[in-house]
Amino acid sequence: MSAGQTTPESNGRQEPGAETPSPDLPGGPTNTGGPYSNAPSYSPDTPAAGAATGTGTGVADRRQVTRTGVIWVAVVAALVLLILLIIFILQNQEQALVKFLGLEGSVPLGMALFIASVTGGVLVAAAGGARILQLRASAHRSRTRQRR
Repeated sequence: MSAGQTTPESNGRQEPGAETPSPDLPGGPTNTGGPYSNAPSYSPDTPAAGAATGTGTGVADRRQVTRTGVIWVAVVAALVLLILLIIFILQNQEQALVKFLGLEGSVPLGMALFIASVTGGVLVAAAGGARILQLRASAHRSRTRQRR
């Protein structure tokens, strides 16, 4: 912090031993070309931008995050991703030769990549599910040991 500046905790008082910069020095009160010349100034007497101005207690004015809201945001995000996926598949219609364990076939490139990504997701979900089952069994065993 440079000399003469105050912090919100100092209630407008200067730091001890700090000198007030002269107006002709960089950082002085008349300097308008500094790196923070467009930054808003802070005054402890005025409320912050966007703060409630005497209406309500502040706690009641805050929006509550609900499960329904979270689900709605997740559904909207999933729909956007599905639209992008449809666009990707439609733009990649060239036929690609796919070989897997002796099987061979020709599939549109977009569909081949989609099938590969879904298969990868299923494998990750299966590994995660197995780990969750392990952790639940371990927690169940520790709870039954503590009850004895």
